[in-house]
Amino acid sequence: MPVTDDTLAEEFSTHRSHLIAVAYRLTGSLADSEDAVQEAWLRLSTLPEAKRAAIAEPRAWLTTVVSRLCLDRLRSAAARRERYVGDWLPEPIVTPLGPPPAEDPLETVVRDDGVRMAAMVVLDTLPAEQRVAFVLHDAFSVPFAEIAGILGCTVQAARQHASRGRRAVAQAEPPSRASLDEQREVLERFMTAVLSGDVRAVAEVLHPDAVLVGDADGKARTTRRTMVGADKIARFFQGLLRVYRPGAFASAQPVLVNGDLGVYTPPAPGGDGYRDLDAHVQTLALRDGRIVAIYDMANPDKLTRLPVS
Repeated sequence: MPVTDDTLAEEFSTHRSHLIAVAYRLTGSLADSEDAVQEAWLRLSTLPEAKRAAIAEPRAWLTTVVSRLCLDRLRSAAARRERYVGDWLPEPIVTPLGPPPAEDPLETVVRDDGVRMAAMVVLDTLPAEQRVAFVLHDAFSVPFAEIAGILGCTVQAARQHASRGRRAVAQAEPPSRASLDEQREVLERFMTAVLSGDVRAVAEVLHPDAVLVGDADGKARTTRRTMVGADKIARFFQGLLRVYRPGAFASAQPVLVNGDLGVYTPPAPGGDGYRDLDAHVQTLALRDGRIVAIYDMANPDKLTRLPVS
């Protein structure tokens, strides 16, 4: 009996969260992820009935299609990033702090420890083939035979790509996800110290090897290059209080960024010698109870879907 379009769409919807999770881990872009998933649906829905009926495992078939599309996007992204101004961060998945909206696939995606910003930043350093092989095998248990087909290589080469990616991630040692209670306590101390203008108090909340990474593509104000060291970062934040209007940061709202606690700061006008404040989304990574990384997303192209008022 032929499968109706409604039945097919209903079955596809059961795989949507999984496919978004695969695509986001592979590309670091929500826009690319949603495009890839939509394209996978179009390919499935337009297959002749006989070919559709021959698909033994729709989830596996769709995963393969999405992965191939994401591999193409990864390879083309390399050229785009050569023209990018400053550092590049993955597009953040910003969700409300509190009860999640019903049936939001992004809420499912961000529960996975592997999509925390610190882990995504490390994935972004891998060559496309290593990223695809490592993510598909280690995160989603895709067999190497299927990965080889996606990459257009031998099974042995697919294994080597995954092994190299796994080794690179282990060597980078991205901080694990701290509990929300610990994140909240550290963030409150950090914000209090920053707003007080006390450089020493800010530095005490920061790990000695802390980094500040900003992403704006020249379209907003943030650090142009990765800033390293607690003292340097503390002085940078102290300087912000002098260039933006007093109270500019008072409307900052807590949000979840890739499942971790973060802050959304809405834009605010300057004037009277003060700069206009751009919209920012920031999140932290903790190690040993201190902030080891601050990720500051200010590129407006990556802040187009914020669940805030």
